[in-house]
Amino acid sequence: MQRHLAPVQLASIELFCKAAELGGFTAAARALGVTPAAVSRAIGRLEARLAVQLFTRTTRQIQLTEAGHDYYHQCSGALTQIEEAERALTGRQSEPAGTVRISVPTTYGHHRLLPLLPRFLAQYPEVRIEAHVGNRNIDFVQDGYDLAIRLGLPDDGRLIARPLEYATPGVFAAPAYLAARGTPASLNDLAQHDCVAFVLPSSGRAMPWSFLRDGEEIALPVSARLWVEEDVLACVGHARAGGGLCQIYHYIAAEYVARGELVEVLQPYAGRARPFSLLYPQNRHRSASVRAFIDFVLAELATPSGHDAARPAGRHIPL
Repeated sequence: MQRHLAPVQLASIELFCKAAELGGFTAAARALGVTPAAVSRAIGRLEARLAVQLFTRTTRQIQLTEAGHDYYHQCSGALTQIEEAERALTGRQSEPAGTVRISVPTTYGHHRLLPLLPRFLAQYPEVRIEAHVGNRNIDFVQDGYDLAIRLGLPDDGRLIARPLEYATPGVFAAPAYLAARGTPASLNDLAQHDCVAFVLPSSGRAMPWSFLRDGEEIALPVSARLWVEEDVLACVGHARAGGGLCQIYHYIAAEYVARGELVEVLQPYAGRARPFSLLYPQNRHRSASVRAFIDFVLAELATPSGHDAARPAGRHIPL
């Protein structure tokens, strides 16, 4: 028996996808110019036709079910292809349009990616960016992201990793703190200093500091008086205020060192360089807007040695 998708069903799918993206019927209705009741009825018709519950509903929020996640993943890609087909027929296929969703760590977002976005958005006025700036690992399918930037290389062979740049960690402190407490000359001296520890969201444990000693990489737990969760940049702020030593990447500290707010110590022990990578699913259709964003980021940030890595080795670290 041949099946036909009526226009009202396609419209319902569009409303469903928008509700999934924005996390609510009211937000989807506002974005698409309809009433929340119309969104609710359309999604109800979809669920009745599919005989599957797509959302769990409470008085305060909606949440995709597992089936809803799968359905959204398939439908959002199909809608993107339909939009591109229409642009191709009207001669606008070369103009990227639509939404690009990217997850980026706090540090890399503030110091690398976010300063580039005004130029990208000016170049592509029909593209909208949804940027999640934080240190939580995301699931491309369940969370609906097109791209992510992470430190390290993923073990997941379903992801393509495009190395952007290599970052090395150093230990920094404010000149006033060093004048009062002295400058550490060896790793053993760290025990006599106030250190700032960052708590990994994935484990709830303080991240050890990374050093190179006699050519070997070592992970050194530090005795911290301040533990910081979620935002790595809070460690930097505390150190700049004279609160103690922090270990951060040189690309973050560079501007503060240039202004005389931070000084690097223990330079002979600076840790091993690790790559920041742009990640995206290997087999997913990429819209023109996503392809344009990938090309832009690689042109702006990728080092000459950057290359595709469909199944690289290494850890996937959310910093």
